[in-house]
Amino acid sequence: MAHDHLKGSVGAQTGRASVVLIATLMGGMLVFCSFMADWLFAGARQTLADGVSGNFYADSLALVGALLLTAPLAWHALSHLYRGELHMDELVAVAILAAIATGQYQEAGVIAFFMTLSTQIEHRTALGARAAIEELARETPHEARLLSDDGTEQTVETRTLRPGQMVRVRPGENIPADGEIVSGDSTVNEANITGESLPRDKQVGEEVFSGTTNLTGAIDVKVTKAGADTRLGQVQRLLTEAERTRIPLMRLIDQYAGWYTPTILMLAGIVLYFTGDMNRAVSMLVVACPCALVLATPTAMVAALSCAARLKIFIKNVVHLESARNISAMVLDKTGTLTTGNLTVTRMKPAPGVDGADLLLAAASVAQMSNHPVAEAVKSKALEARLSLTHPEEFKETPGQGTQGNINGQEVRMGRATWLAESGADMSITNEPGFAEPEGLSVLYVSRSGQCLGWIGLEDRTRSEARQAIDDLRALGVRQLTMVTGDRWSVARRVSAEMGCSDVQAEVFPEQKLEIVDGLKAHGHKVAVVGDGVNDAPALAAGDLGIAMGAAGSDVAVNSASIALMNNDLSLLPFLIRLSRATTKVIWQNLLFGLMFIVAFEALAAFGKIPAMLAAVLHTVASAIVVFNSARLVRFGEERRPATGEGASMPQPAPAPT
Repeated sequence: MAHDHLKGSVGAQTGRASVVLIATLMGGMLVFCSFMADWLFAGARQTLADGVSGNFYADSLALVGALLLTAPLAWHALSHLYRGELHMDELVAVAILAAIATGQYQEAGVIAFFMTLSTQIEHRTALGARAAIEELARETPHEARLLSDDGTEQTVETRTLRPGQMVRVRPGENIPADGEIVSGDSTVNEANITGESLPRDKQVGEEVFSGTTNLTGAIDVKVTKAGADTRLGQVQRLLTEAERTRIPLMRLIDQYAGWYTPTILMLAGIVLYFTGDMNRAVSMLVVACPCALVLATPTAMVAALSCAARLKIFIKNVVHLESARNISAMVLDKTGTLTTGNLTVTRMKPAPGVDGADLLLAAASVAQMSNHPVAEAVKSKALEARLSLTHPEEFKETPGQGTQGNINGQEVRMGRATWLAESGADMSITNEPGFAEPEGLSVLYVSRSGQCLGWIGLEDRTRSEARQAIDDLRALGVRQLTMVTGDRWSVARRVSAEMGCSDVQAEVFPEQKLEIVDGLKAHGHKVAVVGDGVNDAPALAAGDLGIAMGAAGSDVAVNSASIALMNNDLSLLPFLIRLSRATTKVIWQNLLFGLMFIVAFEALAAFGKIPAMLAAVLHTVASAIVVFNSARLVRFGEERRPATGEGASMPQPAPAPT
């Protein structure tokens, strides 16, 4: 399984980092003991060649400590040089070797200790992000209870599970794979997938996800996805890919790294040539190591990704997080995004001579193969009426139009009136006054063998937090807020007025959504497209930023969107923009601090104002300041309350780091 490899790699990296840390502490202790030996055996100090004084005991301890501390740095430096690359380790290695060559063993040891410690800070920061990804992998149990055909249980490794197999999950156990409940009912905690704090009741026919916790009852689950294909596996992959990606600013730093090391070496050489003071040259090399600059961007991005993941916002590429701050227009799908998507059949109008139950039965039978919210509502109403549905043959779903299939040898269609008319159905009854469509309802027409059976009216309610989220987006500078829907204009106008959208487009097909997105981009907007990830996949992919809402159960959402929100909390949209802007601010703070540190202390080192040992200490302090400044982003938005189902209460905006 993918996470097994990840676990091994993270564990191996953590093990190596621990060995280096132990060696660093041992080397640091030897260097510290050298200062003690210098004090205890002061009488052993003597003047060596060129007027340099030394203490055999102190110098021996310092030299051994310096060599122990320098070994990993020298190895890294040689590795980079072998690959034809230049890195900060070369500057460190040259500085330490210069100190050793001039007999300044204690200075070499102190420099090596603090530079190695700084490198450890950088490595530990990266490992922290990977460990968080590994933590997700632990949510999936290693063993599962596989059911055989005769109902007996067999304990097997989770990685051996395949779609179609049956597993039993007892109360208190984590679910080993994505699947559908075929027996039993229970309450399941899905917080690690959806972010919703309240457990959900699950019954036969409902979907469950790998890594979620079965709380109350025993359930038998038919496996639909296993291993890396599960929703938890996809989330894990998103985090891994995001952690590896780089924003343009990071690539810009890499671009200039090639000439940075030679330039610093040249400046140190010039100072050494004119002053003859090796201490100044060593101090310049130590100060110039750009740890603070190297850490400036990745630490901020890792912290921001951790913050987003805590709220179940999963970002495929850090470029998408960085670009979210520039969004000026947003295209929002109505059904399932601004509205709950939980449509309810509220009215039916059978044609003369058609029984209402016959109308509902025909519609539900042809809708039962579709996952569209409209089809789900019709099926739900038919099951509530205890109707026995007939399985359709030659089923077909036309996006934005409707569904069709053969029921008992007769073609049944459910969808738009125009679509039914184009298929040859007699829709003349729609012109009669008593058959008029009501305002504010979504209406589906049903035909059988070319005859209109009537229409079914559905209602959907808006999300409680939607209007506040729209107002917050507008306050953040997203002026163009366009609601798009394939629903009727009367319904679209009602919802748009409730939401306060700046524009509304109704009765649009999926390809027309693309035209709307392209039109906004042509007018210079940075466009974010927000949808449920099922019918909106082309538009999600076309926007500068595609955001899939409620993506916990949608493969299309994870694959087509730039960012996947695992629940339907619309307040996460303005939060995402604020997080992007706060992250950019922290990055620039880090970069400015790193540049000012190098320029200021490089000049002081050139004039002999900073000893080499102090330069090493200051360098480590600068790296720590950058790491701690970035770490503030982890707690960004911490005051937010978790989502609790269809919508979360709207918290006050989180203050941006200053």
